[in-house]
Amino acid sequence: MSTTRATADPLAALGSLPGVAESVESVRKAVDRVYGHRVMRRRSHAVTSEAALRGARGSAALSGADWALEEVRRRSDFGADGEARVVGAALRLTAEAGQLLSVWRQSPLRVLARLHLVAAATAGDEVGRPRRAGEGVDEPLIELPLPSADEVSGRLEGLSGLIIAESSAPALVTAAVVHGELLALRPFTSHNGLVARAAERIVLIGSGLDPKSICPAEVGHAEQGRASYVAALEGYVSGTPDGMAAWIAHCGRAVELGVRESTAVCEALQRGAA
Repeated sequence: MSTTRATADPLAALGSLPGVAESVESVRKAVDRVYGHRVMRRRSHAVTSEAALRGARGSAALSGADWALEEVRRRSDFGADGEARVVGAALRLTAEAGQLLSVWRQSPLRVLARLHLVAAATAGDEVGRPRRAGEGVDEPLIELPLPSADEVSGRLEGLSGLIIAESSAPALVTAAVVHGELLALRPFTSHNGLVARAAERIVLIGSGLDPKSICPAEVGHAEQGRASYVAALEGYVSGTPDGMAAWIAHCGRAVELGVRESTAVCEALQRGAA
């Protein structure tokens, strides 16, 4: 976020980047449409549950466990191998995200630590805290240069301050920055992608854009593909206006694709087919 550090509200400043306002408006219209679906008046809990499952599947796919939805739905053992553990972690994070909204507004770093603890599901010393100098990161999808532990600490504090300050930025912008910053930093020794996408979900829910959590951006990120995801992230890391705008637009498109997924769920429920 180097291009905006001099402004009083750097997140809000990103809303003026070329194309960002259009992305924000497009996302808002899409979300409003699915919330207006007649199924949402009586079966919103069913849509929320299905969106959570599909979101977890999408997040796991981006972390290397690209399972069919029905496989995720039927499995109960998520500790058998590496891919199963990734899917299990994604499911746990999706379930946990909605429980952390009030804490997020006051202590984002505490929430991030909790998310990593939930994802890792181990008792190792490295779990639930930012990595220290000399510790590596297991995040095969992201091959960008790894910031130092000192830089991670400083930028996490800065990100936390922006969230606590309650920026006037649109929810999409804040969610995209939280997601992008965590991927760029990779603050934990593992599961950074899963944690970043869970944090994005928390922002979208807590901001009021998607209060019932029925617009799984993770689905959209996965649908756009891993190569597109990494390319958009590189734009964020560049810190240029065009790169930042491209990342925000990518995240906006992910939400819209999540809306499309949940609209299909609504239609299936209406037909009695799901």
